[in-house]
Amino acid sequence: MMLSLSNRSACSRDGPAQNCGRGFSLVELLVAMAIAGLILAAAVPSSVRFYEGMQARQAVRTSLQLLTATRERAVASGNFLDVSIRPRENRIWNDRRAEVLPSVLTITVHGAAELNYDDTGVIRFYPDGSSSGGGVDVLRSNGAGTRLTVDWLLGRVTQQKIDSSA
Repeated sequence: MMLSLSNRSACSRDGPAQNCGRGFSLVELLVAMAIAGLILAAAVPSSVRFYEGMQARQAVRTSLQLLTATRERAVASGNFLDVSIRPRENRIWNDRRAEVLPSVLTITVHGAAELNYDDTGVIRFYPDGSSSGGGVDVLRSNGAGTRLTVDWLLGRVTQQKIDSSA
């Protein structure tokens, strides 16, 4: 038995109307690109806000960990230990660890005037668990942020939300 191959294409003019792989028209491509552009125009600003929020949460987490770890080490070692914050450089450090927080954030430090020097704020933790008191504000560009407060009596570090409308 012999097979014969037909020279007819799968899409003939005699059959029902079919899309015969003609591709897309220029108008269809422009409409698709316009829709994609609108989606990107909406997505990019929200992704920038999301990324900035993620950076702010990480900066708060880092600062909180540094403060609480320093307090714990002061109690364990029997010596006072300092956490220093330099807002102009977005830098926070103790005797073992230094962190530079993202430059898109604004950092403000509240510390005891007797301990602060130059452009550096200092929060001191004592062996009995107390501290000099103070705090660190981590603010986003829209004014919202988080305030870390160090209790002077117990040395406990707490956080509270800062509303941008306040």
